[in-house]
Amino acid sequence: MRLPWLGWLALAVVALVILSASVVIVPENTQAIITRLGKPDRIANEYDPAKPIGNSGAGLTIKVPFIENVIFVDKRIRDLDMPSQTVLSIDQRRLVVDAFARYRIVDPLRMYVTRGSAENVATQLSNVLASRLRNELANQPFAALLSPERGELMENIQRSVNREAGKVGVEIVDLRIKRADLPLGAPLESAYGRMRAARNQESLTILAQGQKQAQLITADADATAAKIYAESFGQDAEFYGFYRAMQAYRAAFADGRANLVLSPDNEFLKEFEGRSARR
Repeated sequence: MRLPWLGWLALAVVALVILSASVVIVPENTQAIITRLGKPDRIANEYDPAKPIGNSGAGLTIKVPFIENVIFVDKRIRDLDMPSQTVLSIDQRRLVVDAFARYRIVDPLRMYVTRGSAENVATQLSNVLASRLRNELANQPFAALLSPERGELMENIQRSVNREAGKVGVEIVDLRIKRADLPLGAPLESAYGRMRAARNQESLTILAQGQKQAQLITADADATAAKIYAESFGQDAEFYGFYRAMQAYRAAFADGRANLVLSPDNEFLKEFEGRSARR
């Protein structure tokens, strides 16, 4: 006896439901943990740096319906923005530090067994990073925390944190300090005061050195000029007298508004009389 068409339709719907529950699409940027009755069984599209994109196992994956479940884990690099924290340097100075990290889940099975979810991993990483950051920066002087050489310090912290992160299936890709400032209030104002005093002292030192150098240059120039004047006077006394008179006229009439009242036989006016008149 043939089933009515409604029965065939019901069978088709049931088959379609079973098929849809048996097939899972795993994207290229996602890892899939397949659990059987709550226990991890296998991983699809697991992270492997040796495998090129497109050949890592992404695509359709078969699972047993109603018995196996799929947990998706991001395969890409993720950001972890840490909250600001106050660090005490080895020379007992406080510094407010903002840091961030970038990480990737490289072992989703270990991550699932130890922490259960990516959110729990991010919370633990944040705690570990904060602890390591405080411990490492506490062993550094205040000046080193503000210098460009702190990149090497961050690399040391990254290696230290990676040992802890590897226990939960995570790799730290990058770790950086975004901002390192003094806390607001008296410490910051005190630091600004010391900086201003140091810069003022430096400017006074530079100014004094410049004035000393200027005096040396002026003295050397005056000595050279006096030597030239003496040599020229010895060679031509009349020309030397004329040159000195021209200098005196330039100084007297420099502004163009000078008024002089002199007697006709004043020595200052002898160059205005002309050579023939003087003879």
